[in-house]
Amino acid sequence: MEFHFYNRAVETLEREELRRLQDGKLRALMQELETNRFYREKLRRAGIDGEQVRRYEDLRALPYTTKNELVEEQRLHPPYGNLLTYHLSRYCYFHQTSGTTGSPLKWLDTEEDWETWLRCWGAVYRAAGVTEDDMVFGAFSFGPYVSHWTAMAGARHIGALALPGGGMSSEQRLRTILDSGCTVLVSTPTYALYLAEMAGQRGMDLRSSAVRITIHAGEPGASVPAVKRRIEEAWGATCYDHAGATEVGAWAFDCEAQSGAIHLNEAEFVFEVIDPQTGEPVAEGARGELVVTTLGRAGMPVLRYRTGDLVEMATEPCPCGRTLRHVKGGLLGRADDMLIVRGVNLYPSAVDHVIRSLPEIVEYEVEIRRVNGSDDLRIRIETVEEQHFERTRRLLLEAFQAQFNLRVQVEKAAPGSLPRYELKARRYRRISE
Repeated sequence: MEFHFYNRAVETLEREELRRLQDGKLRALMQELETNRFYREKLRRAGIDGEQVRRYEDLRALPYTTKNELVEEQRLHPPYGNLLTYHLSRYCYFHQTSGTTGSPLKWLDTEEDWETWLRCWGAVYRAAGVTEDDMVFGAFSFGPYVSHWTAMAGARHIGALALPGGGMSSEQRLRTILDSGCTVLVSTPTYALYLAEMAGQRGMDLRSSAVRITIHAGEPGASVPAVKRRIEEAWGATCYDHAGATEVGAWAFDCEAQSGAIHLNEAEFVFEVIDPQTGEPVAEGARGELVVTTLGRAGMPVLRYRTGDLVEMATEPCPCGRTLRHVKGGLLGRADDMLIVRGVNLYPSAVDHVIRSLPEIVEYEVEIRRVNGSDDLRIRIETVEEQHFERTRRLLLEAFQAQFNLRVQVEKAAPGSLPRYELKARRYRRISE
């Protein structure tokens, strides 16, 4: 099989050459940060001279940056905090985070920063086999969310035709995809499944459409085997995962080898994996929290940014030939999302895999109750047919018992009663005791 690359020479560099590339970009970034008040003060308080940060190894002397710290900086010094490296007149792009885990962060990019976004998305698309002959549909609401805009700009960057789906209903998006002959869908995994559900209700045959590739982010689903399988069966297309964040960039991408791991874009970022409790590096191949340093977005950079995302580095090479490191199973969850259910550590992605393994379940919602110091789960499910509920309930109880040795409560939800999501799904609700 012939694999596609955005920049084959860079993506297949020997590790020492790749490190030299990163070190050169890091030195250039640190020179720019002499005018960034936030990091100048942060390094001064840590007793570090920014000019001495010249190599990858030097980064480990720097303090971590956290999202709470950035939010607090913008609260104290609105609207952007002291996070800007340049005068405001140099910035051309404004976006902000969704605020699902707290107050939204406002983020600005210069033209040079935007070029970094385009390169990152170029890697996402090319690694999935997208070419200039493709037609990419962005199933997004757009608004202030940078990933939506960069997904479309990135498609144009590699010469593909981009069709933005903002301002459309879900049915209008489906008809546009089918009528226009779109070959690539970009969305959250949850929304891809919802579009497939709606298509089935309206007699639309997605499997015979021109869509051959679906690309997803916003939540871990596209690397969850059962979710990936369900998307591929519904669309008759190959499902790809990628990962990113407003304050960081599009930092990882899936490839055509479909090895169950996603590549870290080490041409644009420096990555570390740490113990989320101690902050110390973990052993190669161990699970830990991903820490990212941007190399190309000098206008509002992040140094040693704690993403909160849990990953596990793959130790074997990828069949595609890339030398970039890759993480098994994509994002495994967030460090602060772990549930403790009667002594069992459980992540939402693991729950998602078990539930999505049962094709009779259309949608679900999880209620979490704190009982005697542990989380107790009550799962509400919609089934394809209401008469399927009792059988599906029994299968789901057996799956949780077999997979996690856990008993959960399963309740029926009326057809169409549970929320459907275009952006990040919010299926978990905590209920006070």
